Formats: sequence, C-alpha cells, structure tokens
Amino acid sequence: MQQTLQLLHEIVWGPWTIFLFLGTGLFFTVKSGGFQIRKLPYWWKKTVGSLGNGSVSSFQISCTALAATIGTGNIVGVATALTAGGPGAVFWLWISALIGMATAYTETSLGQKYRYRRPDGAWQCGPMVSMERGLGCRSMGLIYALFAVFASLGMGSMVQANAVSETLCYEAGMKQEIAALLVTALTAAVVWGGIRRISRMTTWFVPLSAGIYFFFSVWVLVVCRRSIPVVLGQIMKEAWTPGAAGGGIAGFLFSRSVRFGLARGVFSNEAGLGTLAVLHGAAEDTTPEEQGMWAMFEVFVDTIVICTLTALVILCVERECALMAGGEEVWRIAAGLDGAALTSFCFTKILGGFGGFLVSASMAAFAFATIVGWYYIGRQMFSYLAEYLCPGANTEYLYTILYLLAVWLGCICRLELVWLVSDLVNGLMAYPNLLTLWLLSGQVQFPKIKDENLPEYDPSEG
Repeated sequence: MQQTLQLLHEIVWGPWTIFLFLGTGLFFTVKSGGFQIRKLPYWWKKTVGSLGNGSVSSFQISCTALAATIGTGNIVGVATALTAGGPGAVFWLWISALIGMATAYTETSLGQKYRYRRPDGAWQCGPMVSMERGLGCRSMGLIYALFAVFASLGMGSMVQANAVSETLCYEAGMKQEIAALLVTALTAAVVWGGIRRISRMTTWFVPLSAGIYFFFSVWVLVVCRRSIPVVLGQIMKEAWTPGAAGGGIAGFLFSRSVRFGLARGVFSNEAGLGTLAVLHGAAEDTTPEEQGMWAMFEVFVDTIVICTLTALVILCVERECALMAGGEEVWRIAAGLDGAALTSFCFTKILGGFGGFLVSASMAAFAFATIVGWYYIGRQMFSYLAEYLCPGANTEYLYTILYLLAVWLGCICRLELVWLVSDLVNGLMAYPNLLTLWLLSGQVQFPKIKDENLPEYDPSEG
C-alpha cells in the first residue's frame, strides 16, 4: 500500500504540478502588470502601513493566516532544499514567492467576492464557495472540502503536533505522554473559542515567535557579514550555471536546483492551495482588493523574509567554517547533516548552545501556530460538507473533538504514512483550486492606481 501511495505522490507532486503553480502565478502577474513588484510601496502602505488607522481585523486575520503558513518547513524545508538543490535553490525560492504573491492575491480576492454568511452568522469563504457560486459546480467544492479536511487532520494537526512533542521531549526531557497531554490541552484552550480566540492568540504569538527568530538570524548574519556578498553571488551563479561538470550532470544539477527551490516556495507559503482564501474569509469591514494585498504580505513575510534568513544563515555559517578550516569547498562543511540538524548546527556555531535551543523552540512555536491556523481551515471545510450532507446539524464540536484527537495521536505515534498521505492530499487540493482560478480569472480585479497629474488615456486618440 505504501508503495502505491508513494507512486501516487510522485505523480501528484511531479514537475508538472510545480510548473502549474508557477504558470498560474505568472499568468496573474502578467494580468496585473507585475502589481506585487511594481506597486510594493502601495500595497505595503495599504497593509502594515494602515495599522495605525484602526485596521485591526485584517491584521488579526493575517496573523492567523501566517500562523498556518509559517511552520517547520521554514526551518527544515529550507535546509533540505539547500542540501538537495544547492545554493541556487534560494534564487528559485524567491521567484516562486514573487509570482506566488499574485496567486495568493487572486484566490483571496475571489474568496472575498463569493463568500456568504451561514445561518449562525459566521462567514463561509474559500475555494469551495468560489467553485459553487462562481462556477456553479457544487460537487467540485465538496471534493475540495473533503481533501482539505483530511489535510487538516494530517499535515495540519498530526504532523505538526509530532514536531512539537519531539521538541518538548528532547529539549525539556518530558515524557511523551506528558508532552502529548500538554500540546493537546494548549490546542484545546485556543481553538475552543473559535476564530475570535484564535485571532487574539495569533496576533501576539506569531509576531513574537517570528520576531525572535528574525532577530537572532540577523545577529548570526551580522557576525558572518563578510560572507554575505560571496553567498549572494554564489546563489545567483548556481541558479543559472550549476558548475563545470559535463553537460548531462550540469543539466541534472540545474534541474534539481530549480525543482527544489520552486517546490520549497510553494510548500512554504501555500499560495495556490486555496487555504489563504479560507483564512481571510473571517475579516470584517474589508474589500476583496484589501484582503488580497494582505495575502501578498503573508507570502512575502513567510518566504522572502523567513525562508531567506534560514538559507543565508546556513550558507554564510558554512562558508565561515570552511574559511577557518582553510578549505575551499564552502557549501559542504556540514556534510551528512540535513533538515533541522543542519540548521541547528549552523546556529550553534555562532550562538553556542543557545543556537540549538533557538532552532528547537522556533520549530515548536511555528508548528503550534500551524496547528491553530489549520484548525480553522479544517473547521470551515467540515461545516461546508455538513451544510449539504447533514443540513441543520451542529457539527462544530464533532470536528473539534476529531482535531484534538488527531493532535494527541500525532504526539505519540510514528507518522511516516501520515506524512505521505497528507502531502498527497495537499497536492490534490491544488488542482481544483488552480483550475478555478483560471476559469474565474475574468472576475479578478487588481487595484487601479491613477496618477492624478496625468490626463485620462483615450484609446481613440492613438
């Protein structure tokens, strides 16, 4: 069975899937005239720059969305991408983020356009609503919602809870059962209050945990500042010229650099999966354009900022270690290490024992935030399914119990098969969502910014 699932996983997450993500993002980048790049000052001002004007609701929702996207992949996944694809993977990670911002804007603004209030007064929003109300295809929406429920119980809860539990057992010396009880209790304390309590928690927890990781990452880079120009040059060089090996080998290295860089960006920020549209649906007193820009901000922070910091720390520290050892090979000083071990090794080299603790604590914090964020995604999907399968039934408590059970099991069980199935389901979510974005592309409106000093353009005048 596992071999069959592995084969399906390779098919679903093949190179064509990654390029489907990129093609969608590139299409909407062209459609918007490169809005996310050309108008960065504008959308930055309209998001974080507007917080002083009382725009709190959108910020709270955005923190919840960041909680769901900033996870262990920002630490583990980046290190894995560097090990497999080399420094050039970082460049393609940036590319995936830049065009993924357009995808994030599109799916979020469409979600806002087609959302509606349920009988209990809560907003129902997400790709499944766009499929039903925009395309008139309820069955597609139900299939998407079913995939998303499985993803929330797997990747969103069990996998992340396992990461938190392992950190508590390793760093704090807790017994596995105690760690499971603690993680489950903390999750219950947050999610039982619904989106209001979740948003209040993420509003301070996400900026605090990400801010601490940001601060010490910058500290490491300041210590290794002489290596930054060299590392940036190597990133650009290996992104396009993978080396002086034979043509076949060079092509293989190039493909791996592109593949792992693009994949890391897609997996990290989730642009194209449709989850951002679900999370932003709860925002009050907003517009599709405004929430779309907040979604762009999240992709920027998750990938351009957090993932880049992790990559630069690893590459700069490896180079510093190589220079001190008198070696010329600067990218393989930590040979044999991968994932969290590689990241922890690099932070420890500069910060001492605190570096390893920082990586472990950050992984636990990011994973817990992801658990909380994905609870809301899964609950929305579950309620959408129940709306048509069991009309009138109150299923909120049922899903909460299922989710907490998944968290508990994730803390105490081995999850190789869960990892595989969850990642497979994530991929299956992408196909109907991306298809919907293409079919509803005509409904997507980007902010029109007029220069008051220029006259209106009349096409008849040539």
